Amino acid sequence: MTGKSKPKPKSRRVTRARSLLVGLMSGGSVFGLILVLLIMGGLWVYGGPGPAARSGDETIVEIRQGASLPEIAATLKRAGTIGSASVFITAVQITGTARELKAGEYAVKNHASVQSILSDIRSGSTIRHQVTIPEGLTSEAVVAKLQTEPLLSGVTPTPAEGSILPETYEIQRGEDRARILKKMMDAQDRLMALLWQNRQADLPFQTPNEAVALASIVEKETGKASERPRVAAVFINRLRAGMRLQSDPTVIYGISQGRPLGRGLLASELAADTAYNTYRIDGLPPTPIANPGRDALAAVLDPPKTSDLYFVADGTGGHAFASTLEDHQRNVARWRKIEKDRAARDRKTGTP
Repeated sequence: MTGKSKPKPKSRRVTRARSLLVGLMSGGSVFGLILVLLIMGGLWVYGGPGPAARSGDETIVEIRQGASLPEIAATLKRAGTIGSASVFITAVQITGTARELKAGEYAVKNHASVQSILSDIRSGSTIRHQVTIPEGLTSEAVVAKLQTEPLLSGVTPTPAEGSILPETYEIQRGEDRARILKKMMDAQDRLMALLWQNRQADLPFQTPNEAVALASIVEKETGKASERPRVAAVFINRLRAGMRLQSDPTVIYGISQGRPLGRGLLASELAADTAYNTYRIDGLPPTPIANPGRDALAAVLDPPKTSDLYFVADGTGGHAFASTLEDHQRNVARWRKIEKDRAARDRKTGTP
């Protein structure tokens, strides 16, 4: 009898095994493909462009101090800077950077990726604001300025006069005022340590605080940076000669603690019996009268060699210097004439 023979049982089992293997391989391929697609999608969400800013080119997001990872993610999602809080949380968990996230105010660019946002928050690339402390403010005035700065928080006591370095400082929204003030005082300590170490020999004062006191007088006597060394030299020459400093700003400080009088000094005030009236006391006042800047501090610790003992306003915003009383009196006469001519001109033009 002819015809095809039936497959043996063993061959049948092999065929089934092959079919099962092919099926498993096909299923694995699909699973692998799905896995690859998921990874690629995750990478796209992580590194690809994020949502558009709701207005303008960036979105300001503030992350509070001590915020948890879910809170940070929710804050970003609420601001519209990320599309999914869970994606952000997953990205942080995968990268293991949860403990590196920093509080602060961030400017998130239009279409910023999760990757770039996370990088900024990890590195603390916050928005930096600034506060400028002008030279010559009293410590009371510096604290008042900090108190009116709306970005800062907390309160701070008024530090010792002359303990602050007037400069421009970076601040962050919500930063504590006491912390900013300490930064200003630390900056002054560092600068004075350096200047004191490199000071001229045989200066007529013994301590850094005395140097600051003299620098504060120099600061208040002239607003021209180029004049500060020469003004410092005048006062140092006076101290060496045993002459009184006779500085109007010290008189004002004794009367009003440095608050502007809004007028010129009266003759009776020049005779006021205060510890700061350098028309009546010998040497330096007991404390600085303001917070001097870098130039004034450097000027008193490394003054030029001059014979000047006097100076008076010259009508141009600066001063005329003299080494003898006779020359000084001539300079004063010129200044008085300038004042008189200005007063006459103002009366003529009706200028108040």
